[in-house]
Amino acid sequence: MNSDTAELAAVDPTSEPPVPSEAALAPPRRSRLPAAWERLRADPEHAAAVSESWRALWSSRLLIWVASVATILAFGFGPVRHAFIPRGVTSGFGWLGDLLAAPAARWDGSWYLVIAHYGYRPDLFPFTASRTAFFPLYPLGLRGISTLGVPAVLAGVLLSMLALALALYGIHRLASLEYASRGGIAGAASGEVARLAVLLTAFAPMAFFFSAIYSESLYLALSVGVFWFARHGRWAWVGVLGALAAATRSAGLVLVLPALILYLYGPRQDRPADFARRARSLLPRYRPRANLLWLGLIPAGLAAYLGYLSLAGGDALSPFHAQQVWDRHFAGPFLGAWDGIKAGFEGALQLAGLQGGHTYVSNAVTDPLAPSPRALTATVVSPGHDVLLLAFLLAGAVATVGVLRRLPLAYGAYVLAALALPLSYPVSSQPLMSLPRFLVVLFPLTIWFAAWLAARPRWQTPVLGLSAVLMVLFAVDFATWHWVA
Repeated sequence: MNSDTAELAAVDPTSEPPVPSEAALAPPRRSRLPAAWERLRADPEHAAAVSESWRALWSSRLLIWVASVATILAFGFGPVRHAFIPRGVTSGFGWLGDLLAAPAARWDGSWYLVIAHYGYRPDLFPFTASRTAFFPLYPLGLRGISTLGVPAVLAGVLLSMLALALALYGIHRLASLEYASRGGIAGAASGEVARLAVLLTAFAPMAFFFSAIYSESLYLALSVGVFWFARHGRWAWVGVLGALAAATRSAGLVLVLPALILYLYGPRQDRPADFARRARSLLPRYRPRANLLWLGLIPAGLAAYLGYLSLAGGDALSPFHAQQVWDRHFAGPFLGAWDGIKAGFEGALQLAGLQGGHTYVSNAVTDPLAPSPRALTATVVSPGHDVLLLAFLLAGAVATVGVLRRLPLAYGAYVLAALALPLSYPVSSQPLMSLPRFLVVLFPLTIWFAAWLAARPRWQTPVLGLSAVLMVLFAVDFATWHWVA
């Protein structure tokens, strides 16, 4: 357009205005993030997930802390345990500090706090091998928060609570996604399933571990994230979160299995299947592409940890050798379950015969951080503990069958692979040791149970009430130095 035609266009009312370019129509870069945030806030599923997760988070944590503190005020801090309790790590904060730390800083929390401070230094033998059984991501996060001037115990609580908040939100969204795609179950809306899944997670009998200085909440958040992003085809995020999970605990490595199943078989939200007719076939429904390589990051998290131990002058395989400290051994695939069943029946017989406690752990090692070296002697528990562990095993078995029947294949495969580790490597004197902690992070079990409960409204209040009562009882035991799981 020359100057003459431009002048005519300016005075001609019938002339069409110039069409703006695509660059002019595109929103400024700075406005894209607020716009995405506004869309997220306008999403009713997001709003419900935030609201219901927040209510479950603060109410369950408040219940744990109030019950634990009240019990200690009434009955004291509990028996003196010959456990790993370095002064200034889980105690020695003054009366009020010790009281407030009690619901969080017990048992394995000592190990994470020591690792956050000392790392995996090989000069702390004989505890070097024991410490390597606790994977590095959680203590790294704890140390990072502590560098901001936050006391170590408080840093651990903050890290666990933040991870729990993300996990509850993710479970809500994931449960809603799975059951919305199925039109609900037995007439129950997907939103109701999601709400119950959050409540069952926050008030589970072992849910007090989620706010303790343990890696459970961090691992739960990462594993939920792996499934969420895999369902939406965000494979780079799947690889990154899976690698972080594998650096959090050994079970994180098995996340590569459900991620691969979701990639090849679905269901997926990112694109339709390449071979839709293979819905009931063993052949993959999705053609592999280059983004499949992102799943290779998942084992890299474990490899990085082992490589660090080797470069630091230690044994790269020490995290696996360290299981011998707790007398774990390979009994065969899932054969530890049979040992646990026998131990449970023996415990029931001991209870019926009014027999006393029995020994299940004996650690003949010393505490290098104590003022004077002292032996860590055996811990004695009631025979009813084996009965309790058997009850968790049976409940987990029922829920696993439900997951295999009602949820996509990837969920059931994940549960079986994750349970294969503790059930194939039992503790000699207590085969199902710590099984409740292994179960509480397996969110597919909770999602299935939430769906089952959503179809039975009359059961909801009694089940949630019983679960909350058990959570309080176990939390009080934990805070007063009684072994729970």
